[in-house]
Amino acid sequence: MISFGIKDIIDILLIALLLFYVYRMMKNSGTLSLFYGVLVFFVLWVLASEIFDMRLTGSILDKFMSIGLIILVIIFQDQIKRFLIELGSRGRLSFFKRLFKHDKTNEEDHSRIMAVVYACMSMSKSKTGALIVFQRKVPLTDYEKTGDIIDADINVRLIENIFFKNSPLHDGAMIITDNRIKSVGCILPVSHDMDIPKNLGLRHRAALGMSQVTDAVCVIVSEETGGISVAKDGAISVKVSVPDLEHILSSSLSNG
Repeated sequence: MISFGIKDIIDILLIALLLFYVYRMMKNSGTLSLFYGVLVFFVLWVLASEIFDMRLTGSILDKFMSIGLIILVIIFQDQIKRFLIELGSRGRLSFFKRLFKHDKTNEEDHSRIMAVVYACMSMSKSKTGALIVFQRKVPLTDYEKTGDIIDADINVRLIENIFFKNSPLHDGAMIITDNRIKSVGCILPVSHDMDIPKNLGLRHRAALGMSQVTDAVCVIVSEETGGISVAKDGAISVKVSVPDLEHILSSSLSNG
């Protein structure tokens, strides 16, 4: 007689949660078809090895499983790193951050956010293309190194001058880390998601790609239309108003 207890229910729930997270991660990175392929292969492996006890087929699939796991780790190393960082950043650390944060710090954070909002509003009116990336929990050190490190205070005039169309750095991305302009002229991973509207250019694809492999918040100002867009958590929002931009940045970059 097969026994089924609380531990079995917990076991099933844990596997279900793991599969759901993998599904969401691959959906955000535009590789959902790969998830379905891996899932089908896993089901075939379980059927051959555990249920029907097909020794030859099972042994062959076992070899593929051991190699396939290594390949998947290599392919999705950025997503795995993001998951582990998010996991380690939750819990008591968040409690202590909320406990010891000061109103003065919050006011300074908001003033820097507003500097970016005002700069985006100005560049939107003049149709100056821009791509600004805000680091959250996942470090962006590797992407910072692709540009020029300046480590400067956030300033409206500085942002506008960097993205001025005659500036040598205007084509790259600006990365803001710990409320400072850390690097400019940076190269970001481009998303190959087929669902992106064709009217969105390379800046939008780079911003979406960055939001798919990290938890960064990316703000784009279109050079063609002057429209403001935001890429976050593997999704992109276009035609974002200035008040909405302020709200998105304030809520996404909160220290709480």
